[in-house]
Amino acid sequence: MTDRKSIVLKAIVEDYVATREPVGSKAVVERHKLAVSPATVRNDMAQLEEAGLIVQPHTSAGRIPTDAGYRAFVDAIAKVKPLSKAQRTAINDMLSDAVDLDDVLSRAVRLLAQFTRQVAVVQYPSLTRVGLRHVELLLLAPRVILVVIITDAGRVEQRTISAVAEHTEAELAQVSRALNEACGGASLENLAGAALAAQETLPAPLRSIAAVVAETIDATLRTDVEERVVVAGTGNLTRYGIDPAEVAPVLDKLEEQVVLLRLLAHQAGGLGVRIGAENGADLGETSVVSTDYAGGHAGAVARLGVVGPTRMDYPGAMSSVYAVAQYLSHFLGETETD
Repeated sequence: MTDRKSIVLKAIVEDYVATREPVGSKAVVERHKLAVSPATVRNDMAQLEEAGLIVQPHTSAGRIPTDAGYRAFVDAIAKVKPLSKAQRTAINDMLSDAVDLDDVLSRAVRLLAQFTRQVAVVQYPSLTRVGLRHVELLLLAPRVILVVIITDAGRVEQRTISAVAEHTEAELAQVSRALNEACGGASLENLAGAALAAQETLPAPLRSIAAVVAETIDATLRTDVEERVVVAGTGNLTRYGIDPAEVAPVLDKLEEQVVLLRLLAHQAGGLGVRIGAENGADLGETSVVSTDYAGGHAGAVARLGVVGPTRMDYPGAMSSVYAVAQYLSHFLGETETD
């Protein structure tokens, strides 16, 4: 496209997102103060339509973007615009008061839905992609031990095990210290070797219970791999004047965790935008903007994003998604060093 055609396409996308009405040549000239005539813009529109970037929904109506038009518009965005000072302050204030991982993710997804006015989705950190930060052993009853597992992304899991022999609280504390010294920060693939090294430092009577605890930790990180997401803002879908018959199937899909995880997983690797049919035929009227967020030693461990109609404020959504991910990574990183 020539520079002017790019400007015309950008104007059509922005005006259609803002007004929900097809955009005419005269409106493009007047709203965007183009130094050309409406006839020239109509010629540009004809060429953009021939290229499949815009379409005329009704005879004598203006034009609206196609999925390809939105894609060209998004691909032309050179950089993510920064959030306003008020938005940055709101993120910092809201996340800084969070008390645990569940709370911080709940706050983050609500903020994202509020900023973008879309459906916001945040994926929980996967246990398979994070390391072990700490393990604590608590004596509940004779031969009954509670194993508290904390990952370096702040996720907490609890398991109860039965011991063959009775152990004192002091002995359990000794086992905990040995495992934490050897396994603290270890990834799943290195956990078994670190746990074995820990067992060898313990007196013989404690090695068997240390082995059971190590197996419990390993089994938890390997088998409890069901990904979870938290969602906010589903009511935002009704704000766009979409036919309820069209919204209902989308809402049904968004209730399926596997669908949301698929939408996020399709864009693994930084900030990404998937538009319309790129999300599959069942979600062909929706767009997804998502990015990674980090926590712990494993780097990027999960994703967050927004889901909405293809008629979306892409620059605003990209900015909000990126900023919330950065703040979330920051707070999870601080939690790791507490």
